[in-house]
Amino acid sequence: MMVGILTQMEKRAMTTHRFGTAALAVALGALTSLPLQAAEPPNILWIIVDDMSANLSSYGETVIETPHLDRLASRGVRFTNAYVTAPVCSPNRSAFITGMYQTSIGAHHHNSSQGELKIHLPPGIRPIPELFQEAGYYTAITGWPNTDRATIGKTHYNFEWDPAIYDGPDWSQRRPGQPFFAQVHLPGGKHRGRSLESFRQISDRVEKLLGSRTEPSSVKLPPYYPNDPVLLADWAAYLDAVRLTDKFVGDVIERLEDEGDLEDTVVLFMTDHGISHARGKQFLYDEGLHVPLVIAGPTIEPGQVRDDLVEHIDIAALSLALAGIEIPEHMHSRDILGEDYEERTAIFAARDRCDETVDYIRALRTTRFKYIRNFLPNRPHLQPNLYKDGKSIVIALREAHAAGTLNETQQLLFAPTRPAEELYDLSDDPFEVRNLAGDPKHQAQLKKLRKRMDDWIERTNDHGAESAAMYDSEMAAYSRRVSANPESAAILSRNIALMKRWAAEGR
Repeated sequence: MMVGILTQMEKRAMTTHRFGTAALAVALGALTSLPLQAAEPPNILWIIVDDMSANLSSYGETVIETPHLDRLASRGVRFTNAYVTAPVCSPNRSAFITGMYQTSIGAHHHNSSQGELKIHLPPGIRPIPELFQEAGYYTAITGWPNTDRATIGKTHYNFEWDPAIYDGPDWSQRRPGQPFFAQVHLPGGKHRGRSLESFRQISDRVEKLLGSRTEPSSVKLPPYYPNDPVLLADWAAYLDAVRLTDKFVGDVIERLEDEGDLEDTVVLFMTDHGISHARGKQFLYDEGLHVPLVIAGPTIEPGQVRDDLVEHIDIAALSLALAGIEIPEHMHSRDILGEDYEERTAIFAARDRCDETVDYIRALRTTRFKYIRNFLPNRPHLQPNLYKDGKSIVIALREAHAAGTLNETQQLLFAPTRPAEELYDLSDDPFEVRNLAGDPKHQAQLKKLRKRMDDWIERTNDHGAESAAMYDSEMAAYSRRVSANPESAAILSRNIALMKRWAAEGR
């Protein structure tokens, strides 16, 4: 019995650098201290943010400061090359809550299971809150600030699921001594809204809270966006939304400290995809895929910076491992904090239908190259989309295009068709604007990545395009949701008809 307990303790303390010297001392102390007991499992807290890229001071952002997140990073490990497997929220959230590629579980089309036809997880695939519950954890999901601690936070999964996987909205309702697995969901980039008026409102709010606002004149946009006043105002408001998010993260940490839970809680900070913009959210360029990932807590060695490639779905496996819960063999997620972890040499991502707009794109990224495959190359980059087309930034871009004021790089947004394949050398083209797929010098690399993509699609059972019946089911539900607004309903109806016409034409 003594040997068995000691082996378990040694395994927990020594399998990975997560546990460091404190846990090692616990294991060694077991040699002389009785009774022998394994260390208590830590609380696990995810802070998940909407529509936000890695615009944090610790990631190199210079226009604003993010002191609370920087402090969190200094207490633990900061991953510089973390990427989502879907650049829009519902497929992404379906992926990280199961530890699976969304394309493998049929949850890859945005806002699915809204209509009469439903998506069910494949046999054996379970949301990880169930696994935490079975291990004795209290599972909670909340928004912030949640002053009444009674409101369930954002889920947005594309499959049918049982609300009972969450015990409640707030970890304060757990039994004395019970560990918790909790999620705090923040609006992030959504704070800035869609219009010039909403940009002003978020900056006014931040100025009142933090004493200053971000001026549009301080903003430097990526080269594929023009220095349009609307885009500059939007980006400044976005940076203020990042500052507000940083404050809320500080509030969460302060609550943990005040309630005596901080020393027993592993805190994980991540966003659900990059900034919502014309080449960010919904697309497979780094603006849509690259996210911050910071993990800190009692089992994490402080001051670490990791530059290897990781996927956002990895938060499922590492959280289970931190809690001492067995990681299901089927999971694509990996324990990136484990001693036996083998670094990824590529990350994979997919973009599929977003609301009414049908698309089918796959990508892989190595440390140097990005490969993108467009399965619908005869469609424009900026297809019609009710959600995006009403945003001031997209309206401004379309007006600039019509006026002929965009340069060659900015015109990429308005290409009438797409290349079937895109290849970018990120070492000298970090903004992904020079497609090398047709360059004879890069054909060997193109073929290598093409095969690697083929292998991933087959190996992970990529479900591919959505059926016509499922599309009709989802669009019927979407049309009902917008029916109260005649203008939106008319636009949606036209867009759906266009998607069907293009499909009939083989586009």
